[in-house]
Amino acid sequence: MDGYGYTKDLSGDATSPVDGVMIFHGNQGLDGRAIDGRGQWATLRPGHGVGFASDGTTNNYSDRFGVELTFARRLQELSPGANIAIIKYSRGGTSIAADATAATRFGCWEPDFHASDEQFGDVNQYDHFLATVRNALSVADIDGDGVNDDLRPTGIVWMQGESDAGEEQVARRYEANLKRLMDLIRASLRQDDVRVVIGRISDSRNDVYDTQSANGKVWDFGEIVREAQSDFVAKDENAALVTSTDNYGYSDPWHYDSPGYLDLGRQFADAMFPK
Repeated sequence: MDGYGYTKDLSGDATSPVDGVMIFHGNQGLDGRAIDGRGQWATLRPGHGVGFASDGTTNNYSDRFGVELTFARRLQELSPGANIAIIKYSRGGTSIAADATAATRFGCWEPDFHASDEQFGDVNQYDHFLATVRNALSVADIDGDGVNDDLRPTGIVWMQGESDAGEEQVARRYEANLKRLMDLIRASLRQDDVRVVIGRISDSRNDVYDTQSANGKVWDFGEIVREAQSDFVAKDENAALVTSTDNYGYSDPWHYDSPGYLDLGRQFADAMFPK
């Protein structure tokens, strides 16, 4: 999830930097292109939504935000005095199945996915994610206070699945694909039981491409993916499912509106703490 909330919709404290929270936001990379993941540690502020970019020296903020703003503020409420660091990498529209139609259009997280007819065909979203993590962890003093920091992974937030819900055969493998990917991401963080919080996909029922559809569904096999997400969480010893997404409004057929992103961030933070 990139984040499609509009910064113009923010008010009060939400318009200000979140003191005490650092973020490393990896630059988006394309499948089949040179590995990217460039970024720079900085205090969290609005502008980390779609359109954000970094060359590794300078962060260029957009007029959008994602779940990170309220996620961080809620974590501060739940863990007063804690030092919080966020590593973010995302690319909208991507799938986790190599044979999903979206894989060749937007990108794929399957580590073995190959982008045909590209100079770096073996590079995909998983490679860009790993580069982001490597680049983030290579910085000893992330807040520039002269003291080296010890970063300890405590959670993974995953909001994805829509692009695996367009074809039935892809949707039916979502649970297995999700487990494989979460296992690999946990391994990359060198902590195989780190908590995973999944956001359940939902549907605006506003399919602008198939206006004759009887139900208006954007994701034809979304219910299969939703069930797969629930099954993954039920079988995993340290995972949670956020289901509040069914209650959100939309700014377009595919993305939540600004209030939705604000609430979703808080829900993700709450779910980080087992009940």
